[in-house]
Amino acid sequence: MELTVTPAALACFRNEWAFGDGEQIRVFVRYISEGDPPFAFGITRDVPLDAVLTTAAGPLTFYMERKDIWFLDGKRLTIDCHGEEVVFLVV
Repeated sequence: MELTVTPAALACFRNEWAFGDGEQIRVFVRYISEGDPPFAFGITRDVPLDAVLTTAAGPLTFYMERKDIWFLDGKRLTIDCHGEEVVFLVV
């Protein structure tokens, strides 16, 4: 499993979302009740409790907790930005 944050996504988080140096950003799985699958990724400022997947992107740290890692099922997650929209790509 791997977590990657593109330069475009980093710029979006810093410029559009106002994340500051040293912040920790949790990537989590949330139930959306529609779609296939009925789950999607979310992000929030947080402090790691049981981080199992972590990556530094410039001055920001992105991570996933053990309870959310099941959604990747051994795959890679790339967080990107298209325009002003954050995109989560699982391959």
